[in-house]
Amino acid sequence: MSPSETTPDEDLVRELYVQHGSALFGYVLRLVGGDRQRAEDVVQETLLRAWRHREALDPARGSPRMWLATVARNIVVDGERARRARPTEVREDALHALPAEDGDLDRAMLSWEVLDVLAALAPHHREVLLEVYYRGHSVAEAAARLGVPPGTVKSRTYYALRQLRLLLEERGITPEVAL
Repeated sequence: MSPSETTPDEDLVRELYVQHGSALFGYVLRLVGGDRQRAEDVVQETLLRAWRHREALDPARGSPRMWLATVARNIVVDGERARRARPTEVREDALHALPAEDGDLDRAMLSWEVLDVLAALAPHHREVLLEVYYRGHSVAEAAARLGVPPGTVKSRTYYALRQLRLLLEERGITPEVAL
């Protein structure tokens, strides 16, 4: 094999990193209380476990991102348990960054999925949803901020919500839960 050729295993890990690496790193960074080096280590270990357990990444079994986040959280929790079993080292406050309940993790994962779906929308649809729903502007205010007629804001909002609903349903998320 020449140096420029890659194996399917390398391609799998590379694809996971490209698709989920930054979101996973941000999530883990919050879990470990901002310790970048530790977050990098956890992401690396998570991707290694994904490589070892390729069957868990089958889309029919659910979202690979959910599986990656669960594995990362378990690595962080296991690390904290191991640290508690030993004398205190440098930081003991990292455990407080972990979600208090599984519901917190579910909400965080749902937020990731919704953000991914929003990113998949056309920029003009995403802009109008941000103005009208996130920032709470009226149609007239959104039109002024975006530099388009109010009728355009209305139609873009309609089509953006339709597309958002379809994308959420494709991922198995009911819009009522996500919104």
